[in-house]
Amino acid sequence: MITQKTFDFLNQLKENNDRDWFAENKKQFDKLQKEAKNFFNKIGEDLAKVDGIEKVQIFRIYRDVRFSKNKLPYKINFSAGFVRNKPTLRGGYYLHIENNASFVGGGFWEPNSEDLLRIRKELELDASDMRAIIQESNFKKFFGSLQGDELKTSPRDFDKNHPDIDLIRKKQYLVTRSFTNKEVLSSNFNEEILKTFDAMRPFFNYMTDVLTTDLNGESII
Repeated sequence: MITQKTFDFLNQLKENNDRDWFAENKKQFDKLQKEAKNFFNKIGEDLAKVDGIEKVQIFRIYRDVRFSKNKLPYKINFSAGFVRNKPTLRGGYYLHIENNASFVGGGFWEPNSEDLLRIRKELELDASDMRAIIQESNFKKFFGSLQGDELKTSPRDFDKNHPDIDLIRKKQYLVTRSFTNKEVLSSNFNEEILKTFDAMRPFFNYMTDVLTTDLNGESII
C-alpha cells in the first residue's frame, strides 16, 4: 500500500526541490521509492493476469531539465507505466502518485503521425464504435469523457463540417480518473486501480483493431 509517509515526503520535496535537501533526505527517499516500486510491480502482476503486459516501466524521480524552462531537479510524484504487448496490443496504462494530485490514466499520449492519421481516417469513415465506447455507462462513470489536446479546427484534408469532427481533430486520445489522498491510502485502492484499467480496455481494444488493420479491415501485422 501507499502510506501517508509517501505523501509527506513528496509534499516536503515540493517545498524543498533542491539537491542539498534531497541529499540530506536520500535514505528516506530510497525507502519510500522501494515501497512504491513494490506497489507498482504488484499492480503489474495483477494486471498481467487479465491483459498482455510487456513490462512495468517505473519512472525516475529525476527530471530532465536540459530543454525545459523549469529547472527544478526532481519530480514531486512516483509514477509507473504498464506497457501492453506490441504490436498486437496497443495503448498504455499509467499510475501517478502525488500529494493531492494522484490519478490513473491511459491511452495515446503522443501517437506518431502514421497512427494519428489512421485513427482519424477510421473515425471519418465510421465513428459509431468509438461513440458507443465513450458513451457507455461504465466509461462515463470512471472517466467522464475522452480527453486530450486537439486542433482548433479540422486537420488538413478533413471536412470541418464532418459530424464527428470533435473526435477527428484530437491530437491525443486519453482517459484519466483522479483519486484523493484518502482514496489512495484506503485498503481497496489496488482494487480500484484494476477496475479503472478494466474500464479502459474496450477503448484500448478498439484502438488496437484500428491500428493493426487498414481501412478495409485487413491485418497489417
